[in-house]
Amino acid sequence: MLDDDDAETAADSGRLDRTTMETIGRRAATDPLVESWRFEPDRIAPRSLVLTLDATAYPSAVDAARIDVHWFVTGDYYFHYVEEQSSSRFQCRWDRHPKTDAPRSHFHPPPDAGGAEPSPLGDHHLDVLFSVLDWVAERVERCHDESDRPA
Repeated sequence: MLDDDDAETAADSGRLDRTTMETIGRRAATDPLVESWRFEPDRIAPRSLVLTLDATAYPSAVDAARIDVHWFVTGDYYFHYVEEQSSSRFQCRWDRHPKTDAPRSHFHPPPDAGGAEPSPLGDHHLDVLFSVLDWVAERVERCHDESDRPA
């Protein structure tokens, strides 16, 4: 979910780039953590690209995980990572768009995607995709490490 400032600036980003989003979906499908991809609500008039992650890769405390992607014809983007847990949600977001109180490329850190800090991600869609997927792989590893610790 976008905060008010991000929702306002989304209009400045132009229309979604369906061709680039389809490329992102197809390339993401080659990653072992990505179970599937689809346009929401549909391919004809997509509002987002949803990358469903393989829940079996996570410890049992994580019920589901996904990445919601918006890529605009201007090169602006949102990659929103969401983990659903029984009674909570863990999320973060990588953005590239004009924002009054943050650099154009910025990151909303976990666990609630709050605040904004500079992002090291570039502006090429595949570089951004694979950087985010690398981060997710590291996150899955950290989740397993934390679940293996004695209480």
